Amino acid sequence: MTNPRQLAFIALRDVHKGAYADVALDRVLQKVSLPDCDRRLVTELVYGSVRRQRTLDTLIDQLAKKKSHQQPQDLRTIIHLGFYQLRYQERIPASAAVNTTVQLAKENGFSGLTGFVNGLLRQYLRKAGGDGGAGGDEGAGGAGEERSRGESLSSSSPSSSSSPHTDPLQLPENPVERLGILHSFPDWIIQVWLEQLGLTDTEKLCKWMNQSPTIDLRINLLRTSVEEVEAALQSAGVLVRRIPYLPQALRFIGNTGSIQKLPGFKEGWWTVQDASAQLVGHLLDPQPGEVVIDACAAPGGKTTHIAELMRDKGKIWACDRTPSRLRKLQENSQRLNLQSIQIYTGDSRHLNQFQNTADRVLLDAPCSGLGTMHRHADARWRQTPASVRELSVLQQELITHTSTFVKPGGVLVYATCTLHPVENEEVISAFLAESPDWQIESPSGVELPDSTDSTPQGWFKLWPHRQDMDGFFMVRLRKTNNCE
Repeated sequence: MTNPRQLAFIALRDVHKGAYADVALDRVLQKVSLPDCDRRLVTELVYGSVRRQRTLDTLIDQLAKKKSHQQPQDLRTIIHLGFYQLRYQERIPASAAVNTTVQLAKENGFSGLTGFVNGLLRQYLRKAGGDGGAGGDEGAGGAGEERSRGESLSSSSPSSSSSPHTDPLQLPENPVERLGILHSFPDWIIQVWLEQLGLTDTEKLCKWMNQSPTIDLRINLLRTSVEEVEAALQSAGVLVRRIPYLPQALRFIGNTGSIQKLPGFKEGWWTVQDASAQLVGHLLDPQPGEVVIDACAAPGGKTTHIAELMRDKGKIWACDRTPSRLRKLQENSQRLNLQSIQIYTGDSRHLNQFQNTADRVLLDAPCSGLGTMHRHADARWRQTPASVRELSVLQQELITHTSTFVKPGGVLVYATCTLHPVENEEVISAFLAESPDWQIESPSGVELPDSTDSTPQGWFKLWPHRQDMDGFFMVRLRKTNNCE
């Protein structure tokens, strides 16, 4: 079975039963051999339908007699696929989106409801004022970021007469709900962003988070050079560009095919790591010969970066409580030919043997991941205000204990890939209030991207819509010499 839409339906059915979107997608794709364009289409349909779930449900609520939650789950999933193609995939002709969705209904136990599916999708098209500008080659759908029909209509009110097309999606006046429905986020996430950014920037961030993610490389300068990797990739027909402020970084432009088959992967010339995560290593600024502890190390992207920055001289203790994730770290360090990393399995909240042993500690804390939702399609639906509060307790415990690993005069860097103040500013403020022997150190010597949100307090945030990289919070803390 190689029908991309049927494969997407199977993966989405697993997601709605509780599977992670990336796991469900991999499970489906591993069972079939598909051309690259079809793999991209399956990927786009699965991740896109999960990301846009709230918007797609709202369309069902507004256009069907029964609300989305009253529909049979599999039928709801099929309708999501149809609406997703009509609203967000300009390269897929409207007729193809409708016909293939009707066929999906017929083949998956809903033969008696094909008329309903057909009518619902055509009602959307009528309200949109025709085919919504659909056109192009159906097989090209999903090659890259979402190409939205709906979003281009929605910056003005749905009844705006300035456009030949009308958005069938009716939006409330309340800005939290309006942004939440239009861009498909829970209201509480929109609220957190609005409080920090205001309306205009929040809308820009919403749009950024709904793009397909880019892939960045970190070049292992102990094995090769940026120029050599650029040339090798170019000869393989893969386009890359450099990223300002990051001496080891390249970003893919366009499609790459299988990452593991690209030149230099097996040789350990590079590893995949987002630009924001690379900045964390530079903020830590580890030096050759030092003892460094990575307190929550797996799967090891930052650990291996620390080893490269130290020229693989010194000792890095890579601690994590999850053996399976540490195996990934071990594989990566072997592929990159790094010798300075020592793996330790254990919860860093309960390790006492490292007290006052480290020149530097990295606490890349477990977090809600709200800065990387473009990479994790279902994260916005899995996290809640309660789960964020639980994580902040864990983060407080971790920083309180791992700070004891640092020698007097040493450095601790706290980093997360979330943009929630409860996990970031509030954790650091509480720690400093209880720890008079610690102070924030400004990130001197580290080049930061333009418009980085650096505060008077000395911590800083990377906002994806401004820096075009994952959302991160980072702060460098110094332990004073006069502590007991």
